[in-house]
Amino acid sequence: MTLFLQIMLIVTSVTLVLLVLLHKAKGGGLTSLFGGGMQSNLAGSSVAEKNLDRMTVFVIALWVICIVGVGLLIKLG
Repeated sequence: MTLFLQIMLIVTSVTLVLLVLLHKAKGGGLTSLFGGGMQSNLAGSSVAEKNLDRMTVFVIALWVICIVGVGLLIKLG
């Protein structure tokens, strides 16, 4: 069980990083510094952005469950 939760934690962590990087930039920052500002304005629709938000929230929930599970197994074991 511990091995499964640790593998799920790694998978959800990597997935979460990728999902966050896929989001459209809202306030300039590094994206607009390197010329990605015009690209982010042209790319994606609101439906795709909403689905990306839902997927991100779902992966965050899985990540939190894995963190709590690993913590409980470490504390009990």
